[in-house]
Amino acid sequence: MAEFLTIGEPMAVFASEDVDQSLVDAKKFSKFAAGAELNVAIGVSRLRHSAAYVTAVGDDPFGEFLIKAMGNTGVDAKYVKKNPEFWTGFYLKERVSHGDPSTFYYRKNSAAAHYRMKDLDEINLDEIKIAHLSGIFAAISDGDLEVLKELGKRLQEKGKLITFDPNLRPALWASQERMVEVTNELAKMATIVVPGVNEGKILVNSDDPETIANFYLNQGNQTKAVIVKVGPKGAYIRQKNQPGRVVEGFKVDKVVDTVGAGDGFAVGLITGLLEGLSLDDTVKRGCAVGALAVMSPGDNDGYPTPEELNNFMN
Repeated sequence: MAEFLTIGEPMAVFASEDVDQSLVDAKKFSKFAAGAELNVAIGVSRLRHSAAYVTAVGDDPFGEFLIKAMGNTGVDAKYVKKNPEFWTGFYLKERVSHGDPSTFYYRKNSAAAHYRMKDLDEINLDEIKIAHLSGIFAAISDGDLEVLKELGKRLQEKGKLITFDPNLRPALWASQERMVEVTNELAKMATIVVPGVNEGKILVNSDDPETIANFYLNQGNQTKAVIVKVGPKGAYIRQKNQPGRVVEGFKVDKVVDTVGAGDGFAVGLITGLLEGLSLDDTVKRGCAVGALAVMSPGDNDGYPTPEELNNFMN
């Protein structure tokens, strides 16, 4: 049985090998498995914790590729459903030497967007210690939003620790107002909320880490801690009834690809919690995995083994 569970939309990504060329001009691409929540599951598994992933894929080559990738990385795919009526999403991604790459998605009406509520009944939550939820799954369809709420409710009823990353994707929402309303409502389910400082500008109208943290701590009784990612500077931690503090990040000599850094932070956070580390040490690990992520071209290729993580942090 898995000790970690997440739900999301997996995708095949075709990443350009031509640095700083537009997708129009790029000629060579490499294929990777991607999707924010799948990235987290792969990273948790790579750090030798059992991880299960919940989703639906099409009965097509991309779906087979993703299931195979899960198997190759140790992610339990028994809760991955095949739906032959819909297809598996994929996207194209630029390779850039600095900044965030341009992306082009083909995900509308995907199999994951049609995940069936009844399939939640097959999921055994008894041995799960931590579940990771994301705003992306809620954004891809109204049905998935209801599925995410129901899964969160079941996790709460069983007293499971829930981490929540807003993972804002404005292009997937009908409006920014709707995105903000739903995302902040979903955050109430979480034990730990993990927004980025730039997401705070949109979600709470502030880029001040303390203001962001206070908003989420005050909006619901479930939330016990908020960790605001502040990029290379590290992260700001605020727990209920405790003063906030900053955990410093790690310097990176060369940024290859910034995609997957936030998911890498979640990997470090979740595995640190599973191993009983202090929250400060857990956040430090999150910063380390995020730093390693930006030094590799794939969305999750840079996530380390325990030995690689220890070498980097030491």
